[in-house]
Amino acid sequence: MINSNIYNGTVIHKRFKPKEHFFKYSVFSLLIDLSELDYLDKQVRFFSYNKINLLSFYDKDHGNRDGTSIIDWVKKNLNQNSISSENVRIKLLCYPRILGYVFNPLSVFYIYNNKDKLIAILYEVKNTFGEQHTYIFKINNGEKLLQHNCLKKFHVSPFIEMDCKYFFRTLVPDKKMSVVIDQYDNNDDKLLYASQDGYIADLKSSELLKSYIKHPLMTFKIIIAIHFEAFKLWGKGIKFVKKKLKFKNNITIEN
Repeated sequence: MINSNIYNGTVIHKRFKPKEHFFKYSVFSLLIDLSELDYLDKQVRFFSYNKINLLSFYDKDHGNRDGTSIIDWVKKNLNQNSISSENVRIKLLCYPRILGYVFNPLSVFYIYNNKDKLIAILYEVKNTFGEQHTYIFKINNGEKLLQHNCLKKFHVSPFIEMDCKYFFRTLVPDKKMSVVIDQYDNNDDKLLYASQDGYIADLKSSELLKSYIKHPLMTFKIIIAIHFEAFKLWGKGIKFVKKKLKFKNNITIEN
């Protein structure tokens, strides 16, 4: 029995100020046990590891983003932040490449110890400028709903200032997965609600094909939708925020 799954669900964004804006899209994600990638490559039709297929996963899309081991990258960052990496199991929630293309605004790493206890979570955030920032949180409780917060440290939207705070509410994946991010300005006024949820399906050939048929060319639609929604925000007269910080791949420990 494999530990990797599909989650079919939705992405929702609701903006509250200076003007309201809302969108909702259907998506599917993969929750991949990174130790199973070679097995999935051999056993799941329509899916490949580090080579093109209808759907695929490439090491260069995450972590160092240079094709080196993502598992080694995760363990290195755990060790550097006083979190034991011994005998850990790493699951990654992300969109797959579809026909060779993907853009993952948010990917989530769930780190389990050898007793299957969640010990850390990494939020890997990307922007459309090719940059990436990873927020690392150490988990000290066994709760199913994780709640934590941090200051915003990475330019994502050109319509939101950097001086903000994130509040995360993340459901540990089981039959359902959910990641909710509330964003507040420096006056503690709510700016944005963003969520992704989904319901579990087995990661096998038939279910993977079914998810693709329900969401054909999904990853292309994601990048198009990002620019389309940005155009609508611009059309509403929302101030454009110039990007100031420049970095390729940054990491911060948040607790």
